[in-house]
Amino acid sequence: MTTPGTDDLLDPLGLRSDAPLLDGYLTYLETEVTPLHTPGHKTRTQRMGPVLQGDVTLYGGVDTIRGSHKLLEAAEAKAALLWGGDWCRFSVAGSTHANQALSLGVANPGDTVVVSRMLHRSLLLGLVLAGLKPVWVTPDVDPHVGLPVGVRAERVAAALERNPAAKAVFLVDPSYVGTVSHIEDHAEVAHAFGIPLIVDQAWGGHFGFHPDVPPHALELGADAMVTSVHKALTGYTQSALVVARAQRFDLDRLERAFDATHTTSPAGQIVGSIDATRALLARDGRELLGETVRICNLGRDRLRGVPGLQVVDASVLPPGTRFDPTKIVLGVAGTGVDGVQLDDDLSEVGYPIEYSDRDTVVATLSIFDGEVDVLGFVDAFANALTRRRGEGSGRARTVRPHVAWTVEPETVIRPRDAFFAVHETVSAEDAVGRVSAEIVAPYPPGVPVLAPGERVTAATMQALHDVKADGAMVRYAADPSLATLQVVVE
Repeated sequence: MTTPGTDDLLDPLGLRSDAPLLDGYLTYLETEVTPLHTPGHKTRTQRMGPVLQGDVTLYGGVDTIRGSHKLLEAAEAKAALLWGGDWCRFSVAGSTHANQALSLGVANPGDTVVVSRMLHRSLLLGLVLAGLKPVWVTPDVDPHVGLPVGVRAERVAAALERNPAAKAVFLVDPSYVGTVSHIEDHAEVAHAFGIPLIVDQAWGGHFGFHPDVPPHALELGADAMVTSVHKALTGYTQSALVVARAQRFDLDRLERAFDATHTTSPAGQIVGSIDATRALLARDGRELLGETVRICNLGRDRLRGVPGLQVVDASVLPPGTRFDPTKIVLGVAGTGVDGVQLDDDLSEVGYPIEYSDRDTVVATLSIFDGEVDVLGFVDAFANALTRRRGEGSGRARTVRPHVAWTVEPETVIRPRDAFFAVHETVSAEDAVGRVSAEIVAPYPPGVPVLAPGERVTAATMQALHDVKADGAMVRYAADPSLATLQVVVE
């Protein structure tokens, strides 16, 4: 048993009284037990060391093996209420699992869905699993900053007019760089066609909890929303949740879809952190986010006026564009310095960042960052920029939007059909004109540039080679050098 006063160490924010899973997790840590069930390490760290510290299973740890205390259901009900949904589930497999569950739960194999091309690989593979046919809608890209500024609702409406049998609309908002579509307009369009709007809001878990931050998707009329609890919030890595409303969903089927692709052995530490994060947002979200926005604004202000540097926020984006103020997005094309090199420099001095490409650097902040963290990053960035300029890294250049934001896919066959088709490996040159059997995505951001079932074009291959030459990592392709590609045998 723990000694008096240690509760302050286990629960320093005093959240357990409002968080049933957190309370169950902490109670287990405070109790002397001899577990005669899985996991095999028995919570003993003597032989394995700190890698096992705090690893407690949900069933048989946080709750009983039979889940008789119903702590998970109680915690998920609290989250559904906070985000304004009728149904909520906690995922220990990230937004990836939640996206795939929604794909399985919203339509039948062979059905058509309208999907933003800003989608993450996880949603694309959800379409594969569910056998859905995507009709792609692409975002607008602001040429001045080279970044996507959201998908226009008119584009989705046109896609639905051409495909009136579509069963759902999938959006990905906010984008990886913090720009946000007008979700309420998309909800109006989808609902006019009698179908649900689903939003992958993985990067916007904090939305809706402060007036200076965009509203969350359900506030704006979406029918279901996926959000990560570890990206911009405070959950354990792999934590996510999915929330839905009943009006345009069969919640029984959605429940089956979620369980079909989720582990039967969820980690208590992960689900406990989701519950704790929900309780923290409910109690202190407005105050904490207000401070985060303040220090991010301070950081941006410190960098304004640096010659050639473009500090991105709503003021420099097209009128009406929404922007996540907890991201510090910097355009470096005008400085002549390479963003990937700046990324390397920042990592070397202890400030690893979320994203970089040749022309852009992105730092992601959360409610657990402080003023000293932001100002330290700003100083490190300014020093690296000055040093690179002193080395004569280059002259100001025209912004070149990342291929992930500008790809215009040509779908030939359904992603699922291509995924399971007989394929062959050919040279990159011979792949042009063929149908891709694999996903190819620069990472980050993880947005597919080629998807199974799409025509390989010379322009796409050249753009992929360009971003690779700029220092980006290409993921998911069998040959990351892109010398060869897997294509469907025709």
